[in-house]
Amino acid sequence: MAKHSYEFKKQLVSEYLDNQGSYASISQKHGMSSSCQLKTWVAAYKKLGDNGLKRSRSRKEYSFIITLIR
Repeated sequence: MAKHSYEFKKQLVSEYLDNQGSYASISQKHGMSSSCQLKTWVAAYKKLGDNGLKRSRSRKEYSFIITLIR
């Protein structure tokens, strides 16, 4: 389960992009221990839009044997 919802991420990213504060001030305001995660979300949003903030639903697991063959 994702720690933060899409809506929460979108709200913080929007606040930052609307110049409502710095990474640190917005993170602190919403109870996050560090601003690093917000920086990551902003970068993902700038590159991929809303999809950058959504949790990936595809599993990327490979068996050990298949990885050895490739």
